[in-house]
Amino acid sequence: MTNPLPVADVASAGRAVLDEVATAVVGMREPLRVALAAVLASGHVLFEDVPGLGKTLAARSLATALGLEFRRVQCTPDLLPSDITGSSVFDPATTSFEFRPGPVFAGLLLADEINRTAPKTQSALLEAMAERQVTVDGVTHRLPLPFHVFATSNPVEYEGTYPLPEAQLDRFMVRLAVGYPERDAEVDVLARRLERRAEGAPVRTVVDGETLLGMQAGVEAVAVDPDVLRYCVDLAAATREHAAVEVGASPRGSQALVLVARALAVLDGRDFVAPEDVKTVAVPTLAHRISLTPQAWAGGVAPQRVVAEVLRSVPGPTTARRVPADA
Repeated sequence: MTNPLPVADVASAGRAVLDEVATAVVGMREPLRVALAAVLASGHVLFEDVPGLGKTLAARSLATALGLEFRRVQCTPDLLPSDITGSSVFDPATTSFEFRPGPVFAGLLLADEINRTAPKTQSALLEAMAERQVTVDGVTHRLPLPFHVFATSNPVEYEGTYPLPEAQLDRFMVRLAVGYPERDAEVDVLARRLERRAEGAPVRTVVDGETLLGMQAGVEAVAVDPDVLRYCVDLAAATREHAAVEVGASPRGSQALVLVARALAVLDGRDFVAPEDVKTVAVPTLAHRISLTPQAWAGGVAPQRVVAEVLRSVPGPTTARRVPADA
């Protein structure tokens, strides 16, 4: 059993991680803060945006700063499930089959361009993401902890791609859009590249896997005001009743909402969750769990817009108080 770290220590370590990642990744502080909050909430992250914005660099840098073993899989149409999970190989010396682990046996696995691989391979990640284990040839193999999946997806190119099914989208705790950098930030990217005189951007390891587990345990030790819990449930329920939505966010969505909001509060050094924390992470945690009606989809309605409308229409608690951990 990992001993939980105090809130102040989690916040300090989190700031140090983000500061170190910022030495390599420019203009992505807020998306990376939400991604780190998802990691502290023991979740997985999907980066969905156009190519060339530094999504792979962000994932690699965050893994290095957190002291996690990093593995990257470039998803292609011919990628097989065994290329991710591993397979049993016959050993002539022992005349028996030996399991050889795949890249999923890592602290942080990056599935790059996950929408370019076939659904059968995409589904190979489902068990790993949900159960922290893989089953090969009828034998279950536990994954090392901590274990997290980061994936990237290109939303603007559809030829030769396989859109993620709703069941797998729901496994990602947050879906983040990086967006184009501001002009000064993009100039900074170019200037840093010229100054390095090399392609790579080195990042220092700030914490290790054991410390990350302690940070996650510290987040789990923080209780949440019942009024904030009801607010999260009301937001998820409102997506189910929206006129543009065919299928709204499930209870897994409301759970993700409160877990990421709690981790974000701890990163800010607070041992209580404020309504503003919930509002900050509502779009990343709920938008990808919504299925629009055909009419809304044809009309160009975005799930992010639906969540924004829900935030404006659902009244939140006026105050939030600290709840004892043993309450």
